[in-house]
Amino acid sequence: MTGGALLGEMAVIFGGAISGSWLLRRAWSLKTGKAPWRWAGLSLLAINLIWSAWALGYARGPFIALTLLAVAALGVIASGHTLRPAKAGRAAREGLAPEPAERAMSAWRTTLRWSLAGPVGMIAAMALGISYAVWAPGEMQTRLLIGGLIVPLAWGGAMAWTLADSRILRATAMLVGTAVFGFGAAMLKGFT
Repeated sequence: MTGGALLGEMAVIFGGAISGSWLLRRAWSLKTGKAPWRWAGLSLLAINLIWSAWALGYARGPFIALTLLAVAALGVIASGHTLRPAKAGRAAREGLAPEPAERAMSAWRTTLRWSLAGPVGMIAAMALGISYAVWAPGEMQTRLLIGGLIVPLAWGGAMAWTLADSRILRATAMLVGTAVFGFGAAMLKGFT
């Protein structure tokens, strides 16, 4: 199959995907009488999928058709996007996470919060990862891999927690305690 013929068939498949997506979107937006639009859209998409398998091959055709369907559906949905102006004078929105408490800014609190989010949080995360690698059952390579994957997740959690928590000394005690406990537990057993 030549490149021009392939592009032509892909254009036909893309047109069918756009048409089927539009019919389904039309069915979705109606209050009554949805069934004919829904059946037409689903039938067109099924025919599009079957035709692509016949025209491009049983492996490549459906793959291309489903990929183009996703792009076409995204385009159809995005074409109906409307930008609404924000409502003025609206108080804090319900259901969203609350903002961190208003804190008194001082140099030592800022320095402590920065060091907890960065190096101390990293050390505590490494302690968790190393402790997992030492104590978990299984093959050595698997334990090392999972322990290494724990470190960035735990470090990100430590960063988010220390930056959002209004009690900085509680976060300090928890992270230092986690680091001491994790490295202490790893030293007790050793890596075998």
